[in-house]
Amino acid sequence: MLRVVVPALNEADNLAVLVPRIVAEIDVFAPGGGVLVVDDGSTDDTAKVMARLMAEHPSVELVTLRHNLGKAAALQRGFARALEDGAELVAMMDADGQDDPRELGRLMEAIEAGADLVTGARLHRQDRLVKRHTSRLYNRTTGLLSGAPGRDFNSGFKMMRAGVATDVSPMLYGEMHRYLTVIAHGLGYRVAEVPVEHHPRMSGTSKYGLARFWRGFADLMTVRFLLSYEHRPSHLFGGIGVASLLLGMATLVYLTVVKLAGDPIGERPLLLGGVLMVMVGVQLTLFGLLAELVVNARNRGLERRL
Repeated sequence: MLRVVVPALNEADNLAVLVPRIVAEIDVFAPGGGVLVVDDGSTDDTAKVMARLMAEHPSVELVTLRHNLGKAAALQRGFARALEDGAELVAMMDADGQDDPRELGRLMEAIEAGADLVTGARLHRQDRLVKRHTSRLYNRTTGLLSGAPGRDFNSGFKMMRAGVATDVSPMLYGEMHRYLTVIAHGLGYRVAEVPVEHHPRMSGTSKYGLARFWRGFADLMTVRFLLSYEHRPSHLFGGIGVASLLLGMATLVYLTVVKLAGDPIGERPLLLGGVLMVMVGVQLTLFGLLAELVVNARNRGLERRL
């Protein structure tokens, strides 16, 4: 059974057109499925439009958030409800009408071919010039730093198996929804892309500005850290700490030799640098050990609960 999760913020006009189109497509290739709209604190007529749509289409459901929590939180809530309903496949698509519901069948074909998560890649985007270029830079950087395969990580048009939705949901906060593909790949799932048609926004205005570009890179660093060092933080902090400690000690040994040779070292900046590297090295090493204690305590607590 398929559930299509559509997070929406002040998209009443678009939902009135988009939701019936999604329902029509689901009835063709995934009978028994449905549409789950998550109203992320809208202040327009979204509630009225959805009330009418739910009366016309029994497979349409609405989850309402009391105030705007962001797309990641809306998706997390939508995934949770879809899984409660017994969904075997969970899709997500934006409410602006740029994603074509007719492409849902192609995403499902990729899942049936063996992928655990498939992204609808917008290779010919119908967006402003600045948005297209920043997105291209973002995608290339994400692929380079994460090692995940793909050309359009930021696409909000995805389909995944229920197990993937279950495992990625805990990491859906802030702006992490952009990295679902990276997270799924880091967790060992098979990810794929299929080219999809991309349309201009039907009505309304985009909810995102250029600020999301910089926040996105900060979140990428967070995802990279969590996937690589969540269970072994001392490998990162301890490694950097030991390197700093050894470099600092080597510097101080060199200055000691210089001092014994009769040259003054009290006013040399290198002395301060060596002492600073030793102190930072000790602190980072101890921080890594403390982080290991926290991870160990958390894992033991989980084992007791299980």
